[in-house]
Amino acid sequence: MFENDKKSQLTEMIKKTQLAAEERESERLAKSLNLKYADLTKVSAQTDVLELISEEEAKEALCAPFSIQQKTVLLACKNPALDSVKKIIESIKSKGYEIEMIVVSLRSLENLWQGYRFIVSRKKEITGGIEIDQNRLAEIMAKVKTISSLKNEIDIFNSPYISQIFEIIIAGALTMDASDIHIEPEETTVRLRYRLDGVLQDISDLREHYYRSILSRIKLLGGMKINVHTAPQDGRFTIKTFDVDIEVRVSIIPSAYGETIVMRLLNPKTIQLDLKDLGFREDDLAIIEEQIARPNGIILNTGPTGSGKTTTLYAFLRRIYNPEIKIITIEDPIEYHLKGITQTQVNPVRNYTFASGLRSILRQDPDIILVGEIRDNETAEIAMNAALTGHLVFSTLHTNDACGTVPRLLDMNIQPAILAPALNLAIAQRLVRKLCPHCKEAVEATPEQAKKIKELVEKMPARVKKPELRDKITFYKSKGCEYCNGTGYKGRAAVAELLVIDRDIQNLITRSDKMPTAAEIKDLAIKKGMTTMEDDAILKVLAGLTSLSEVENVLGKIL
Repeated sequence: MFENDKKSQLTEMIKKTQLAAEERESERLAKSLNLKYADLTKVSAQTDVLELISEEEAKEALCAPFSIQQKTVLLACKNPALDSVKKIIESIKSKGYEIEMIVVSLRSLENLWQGYRFIVSRKKEITGGIEIDQNRLAEIMAKVKTISSLKNEIDIFNSPYISQIFEIIIAGALTMDASDIHIEPEETTVRLRYRLDGVLQDISDLREHYYRSILSRIKLLGGMKINVHTAPQDGRFTIKTFDVDIEVRVSIIPSAYGETIVMRLLNPKTIQLDLKDLGFREDDLAIIEEQIARPNGIILNTGPTGSGKTTTLYAFLRRIYNPEIKIITIEDPIEYHLKGITQTQVNPVRNYTFASGLRSILRQDPDIILVGEIRDNETAEIAMNAALTGHLVFSTLHTNDACGTVPRLLDMNIQPAILAPALNLAIAQRLVRKLCPHCKEAVEATPEQAKKIKELVEKMPARVKKPELRDKITFYKSKGCEYCNGTGYKGRAAVAELLVIDRDIQNLITRSDKMPTAAEIKDLAIKKGMTTMEDDAILKVLAGLTSLSEVENVLGKIL
């Protein structure tokens, strides 16, 4: 046994001698080249810096970028004279960096290369494509199901591989179905927020050095210039996780205390909703089904940015799609990819605008066309003429309500004689948060509220399934629990109104004495059986789907 111990000690001694000799050889090479030498066998590489080159390139050239100081990348090399090293230097410099060479041993490089194992979001061959390891993602998602647990995970994070915190932030956003991630540097901290169900929620404060690494990583992934800090930049990349590709749109702007980052997560799962899942009432849904089945005409969806217009129109396309028809879209930009549908994107640099693109699309023999937005007279005219020549057209418009679409289009100089027969349906919608089913609380309406509710419900048309109202009316309010992250709400639903352009509305549009106002159209439409967004909101409040405070926050005072 003593002999075995002695042999082991001797082997260890020889190994140490060989390693020391290797380090001395590297040091001599550094001196001969007038470069710095360093023993990096116990130094961890910054993974966002490692990603400046691929693992394969690093090992082929026997080098590794391991740190950034100001705008200078520290590049560890075993043999700086190799042609492959020179190519890597050119590549890094093209991204706006200076290079400082450090001569190191192979053992130091092998230690630095270990950092590639921790780049979970690894770049793919397609630029801007990264993949999150499924097991790692599942592990994090199991830990960060609530805001408090995510905050705790970020607060206790302590790893030399700082890029892992980016992975935690992404996994947390996916777990909570966040639509946007905001990273905002302030005077003394960096604030992390998610937009959940349309409302920004504070998540945690980030340490400044984490923020700097995350900023560099996002710029790299998004194809932005890392050394530009005083101008706005936009980029995009794709997260490949499980069987879903999630596109991330990045906006970075300079602010008082650093660069503010906003990442929009375009998760295809959020639009994989059937029409019945969007929140439309059964009677409104029947109208929609009838209108989208028509062979021609135009259907407009109106509302502010973020009101769910794109999701609704995509649901229309999915409902009516079949292999026997051709559907083409022109969008700005393409937000989600739809199977079996030809999607095109506006490109003003190449003169592919909504108007010019729509002209080109009409030469492609389409049955159905989706125009992302009608912004000007030219696009509006082409869309109307397409609707009158055998095409079904879907588009969006910015107006406050459904009845405002008619005067808006007339203001765009669309002739009443063209508008009246072309327009089939105008939908106005907003999104309201749905009450959390686990913690919502019943509340009794005040006598004044009950009186107004009864008046509103009694005026609704016969097609509406009216709730049975008693002397005491009960609806629900939010409370907050772990399931809904303390907000009292989980998910969103549409509150909508539908203006069907029937013969009477057409006659009002084409009358010769004066242009009809939105108020005149609304009065006539209500007489013909239209329900307003306020009506729809009250019905959803009485059904316990949302709260009175939520709908009044979105639509204004109702009761």
